[in-house]
Amino acid sequence: MTTTTIALVTGANKGLGRETARRLAVSGWHVFLAARDEALGSSAAAELSADGAQVSYIPLDVTSQDSADAAAGIVRAAAGRLDVLINNAAVAGPDAHPADTRAADLRAVFDTNVFGPIRVITAFLPLLRAAANPRIVMVSSGMGSIATTTDPRWKDLVRPTLGYPATKAALNMLTTQYALALGDIRVNAVDPGYTATDLNGHSGFQSLREGTDAIVELAGIGPDGPTGGFFDRNGPVPW
Repeated sequence: MTTTTIALVTGANKGLGRETARRLAVSGWHVFLAARDEALGSSAAAELSADGAQVSYIPLDVTSQDSADAAAGIVRAAAGRLDVLINNAAVAGPDAHPADTRAADLRAVFDTNVFGPIRVITAFLPLLRAAANPRIVMVSSGMGSIATTTDPRWKDLVRPTLGYPATKAALNMLTTQYALALGDIRVNAVDPGYTATDLNGHSGFQSLREGTDAIVELAGIGPDGPTGGFFDRNGPVPW
């Protein structure tokens, strides 16, 4: 008997999250599409379910532990476990020059991009541990790679800012530490690449499908798959 894989994708009403939910659902998984906006989340789930795929909207604001705990309660009641958690929800943060950026300007971006995944993992950890092959995918960015951002080849291509790159670098470190601490769960980070989304004003040169290739691949690894790694659609990438 085949058991349906249960997955949850945060920030999934649009962009990379929505495309990830779509691809996983059409492969036969039951996907919980998590979003903080009920109207947008419900609409996205309804559209993705139109052809018979299993996509269920679930309210989740990653800036609230109460919201994350409530979402876990919904999944617990509906499925009893969670096989795959994809921490995708993120905001761009301030675009100001570092010299013009104050600590207070960064609180919101850190609250979503760094503390958000911690809240969600805390809430869903018991459900992940109830799965036979639990996986966590952190949707990071090449902008969080110190090796990439200090590579002279990329100099002047992206304007320096403090918020988004710092939060993604922090998310990468969270990935390594969760992977070391949670030996029963495969935890990996993904760089989607420069993909056309609202986050960059659709200036990215990759399609949503290309941007979700690595997310989908890491979501589907077996118990002998990698953990504590950083990957894009072509393979491992430098921290």
